[in-house]
Amino acid sequence: MYLDGSSAPPAADRPVDVLALLGDRSTLARQPLFHIEQACSAAELSDYRRLRREAFVHEQGLFTSHDLDDRDTDPRTLVLVAKDQDGTVVGGVRLGPVDDGPDIGWWQGGRLVVARRARGPYGIGAALVRAACARAEAEGVLRFDATVQARNEVLFKRLGWRSVREIEVADAPHMLMRWPIGRIAAQAAAAKSALGPLLAALHGPAALGGAGFVGDDGAPVPGTDVIAACDAIVPSMVERDPGWAGWCSVLVNINDLAAMGASPIGLLDAVGAKDAAHAARVLDGLGRAARAYGVPVLGGHTQLGVPAALSVTALGRTNHPVPGGGGRPGHSVRLTADLGGGWRTGYRGRQWDSSTHRRTDELRALTGAVAAARPAAAKDVSMAGIAGTLGMLAEASGCRAVLDVAAVPRPRAVPMGDWLTCFPGFAMLTADEPGSVPLPAGPATGAVCGELTEGQGVGLCWPDGEITDAVASTVTGMGTA
Repeated sequence: MYLDGSSAPPAADRPVDVLALLGDRSTLARQPLFHIEQACSAAELSDYRRLRREAFVHEQGLFTSHDLDDRDTDPRTLVLVAKDQDGTVVGGVRLGPVDDGPDIGWWQGGRLVVARRARGPYGIGAALVRAACARAEAEGVLRFDATVQARNEVLFKRLGWRSVREIEVADAPHMLMRWPIGRIAAQAAAAKSALGPLLAALHGPAALGGAGFVGDDGAPVPGTDVIAACDAIVPSMVERDPGWAGWCSVLVNINDLAAMGASPIGLLDAVGAKDAAHAARVLDGLGRAARAYGVPVLGGHTQLGVPAALSVTALGRTNHPVPGGGGRPGHSVRLTADLGGGWRTGYRGRQWDSSTHRRTDELRALTGAVAAARPAAAKDVSMAGIAGTLGMLAEASGCRAVLDVAAVPRPRAVPMGDWLTCFPGFAMLTADEPGSVPLPAGPATGAVCGELTEGQGVGLCWPDGEITDAVASTVTGMGTA
């Protein structure tokens, strides 16, 4: 005999409600009236499209026989459905790339519908909109638009959407609306916004790089041809992935020198670890990277019995350092990035490993590219990401930057939102006169993908000509170099 008193086994075509069998009425009473999930079966998609036909064709008369279009046949289009407690589809919304071209992080939501019997105080429509926004951001989308019937503009504005302009769809008034996605601004702020106020105390004639190099990737040592750079690795990364932390401590410093057009001559390391075994793993990664780049470790300091810590100083030489703040309005922006490799295990969407598989000659070609081309300005992409680092170059140059999203070189199948905010291994942003020679960066891929203009911050330029703000103001607060 089963818990419900019957002798027949429960039906196999639907899950058993254990709470109902146990008589837990209080928990059942607190269950939500509906839930939202992605439509995965043909039946769920059919139910969603039936609701659309009932609402948009029969009820509202917006379409004659059906409302299906090419977005419904795009395999990248996602459909979220709301189901009631019986599992019946009572609403839905779709979202996906705006057209059949490459997915550059510009998506559109639409065909929001709620069954007539489920409308009213339940909030299903608003919940579907919130779920669509969350899913779009999770997919790495940087621009999310929706074409909304005019009467629903108030609802969307209440949910945080912004009105863009009035348009017509099926001869009916609609409003183009946009969900504000602050991913790039948040990344840049978290990584760099405190620098200006913090470093204000370190003033002086040669402080922070000196005139023309304030806030740069490396600092010219007065009276010499030496460039010094220093980077610390996040302690949690040193703790959880010591070998990779050691490798990255070399990578980021060599990239800093490369952005200045300097040739590396040596490294100094400072390592803290809980024991000798952990320190050995850090130093193994550091040593492998130093050998790969062909740069000696000149010395340093190691301390055991302390929390994980790692900092490396790099020294290089150049008679003509390339500044990060040498850009001017009208200069073209070029991104040169090594697209080889893949996401580092455990850091998907955050750290791209393009270097551990490269030969020494390839690494030297990458890191010698700025010195060979000598652009007006250069910065290697830091933890602020591509867009945030471009904001730093623009800030140091006293400019605004506009990034042409569709022209940005990136690895295939990597979401644009992830690529513009991750640490990309080797990626160099340069600014120079239009038509200037590209960086001869060996295995890297380069393209002109923006320009410097008057103003502040970073804008994203989309194929339809719209420019959305990625960073509204300065990134570091350190001002022009």
